[in-house]
Amino acid sequence: MGLVEGNAYIGLLVEESNTLLDWGNMVERETEAKSSGRGVTNPYHRTEHCDKIHAYRCDKEVGVIGIDISKEHLITSRGRVRRYENSKKGYEEILKMKPCTIVLEPTGVYAIKPSQYFKERGVRVLQVSPNVLSREKEFRGKKTDFYDAEKLENMVDKAKEYDYNPLKELVTLYLFLKDIETKYKNRLKRALFLVSDNDKVSKDRLEKLAKGDFTREELYQLEYTPIVLEEIKILAKNLLEIQERLKEVRRMIEGQVPQDHVLLTIPGVGRLAAGIVGDVKRFPKPESFVAYCGLDPVVERSGRAVISRGISKRGNKYLRSLFYFLAVRNYSRNPTLLKFYETHKDRLKGRKLYVALARKLARVVWSVWYNNKPYEPK
Repeated sequence: MGLVEGNAYIGLLVEESNTLLDWGNMVERETEAKSSGRGVTNPYHRTEHCDKIHAYRCDKEVGVIGIDISKEHLITSRGRVRRYENSKKGYEEILKMKPCTIVLEPTGVYAIKPSQYFKERGVRVLQVSPNVLSREKEFRGKKTDFYDAEKLENMVDKAKEYDYNPLKELVTLYLFLKDIETKYKNRLKRALFLVSDNDKVSKDRLEKLAKGDFTREELYQLEYTPIVLEEIKILAKNLLEIQERLKEVRRMIEGQVPQDHVLLTIPGVGRLAAGIVGDVKRFPKPESFVAYCGLDPVVERSGRAVISRGISKRGNKYLRSLFYFLAVRNYSRNPTLLKFYETHKDRLKGRKLYVALARKLARVVWSVWYNNKPYEPK
């Protein structure tokens, strides 16, 4: 290569380098993108009235933000830093972006506090059903916290307005105390069986046992008897206290249920039951609600053989127990259940009949609540 040709070639390289530098400077001036272990953000543009690079426009709201929530962190769909603490400090940092709408997935207790915090500060909070979000994830074939947050941002049309329900909080407390009461009762019956032939627990007997009064008890004088008697006293005392707390919470639940609640038109359904049932309008069909209660039948078919395996028991155990209890206690008061009982009592016996009645009652409750029409026997 000659001297002239060599100088021309070097000049061409220098010109191309300058062009690339100009492009790089232009990108640096206009935008900035960040990639780190905390996620990849979109490029950020300088605002019109200042030359600083912001994680959000300092003169406008960012609009909609999707947030993926866990116990420790909130992952946002926008922002220079996309991982925030699930605490007041993190909430305030997110509010600095001036969002007008936040879309999130209701991940149990971890989502309640931030949802309420944002709502009380004038931000519209929407929630996407986990089932809806799960279908979107499967379709796209991706699963990361950052991707979930971005996906939530684009699901405004599939989200519902967040609304704190104090009745739901009271119901969960009532059911929690019910579980504790059952555990105490079972443990007390075990202890009574160890020292007595009578393990039945009545109100009067419970009060005497809580005071340590065993004068009317026929006890086995065994080596472990003194220790078991102390256990019985402690269990009886705590059981009485739990039962008092249950009465208080029950009164609070009944106070939250309006007198004109549509479920109260169903014979045998009281305010406590109406409160525990909650809102069934998220179930589009009665079969969905029955399955949620775990009262849907399990049937296996092979050729011409049809085998019934009972009910699935995969749903809400509290609703399943509630409907079974109401069916056993009140079927004679409900014209629909009474007619069902008379029609099927020769074919179904014992527990199978009452399970079928519970399933029928669940369908009646769904129909009345979903259509918001008073109960009318057919």
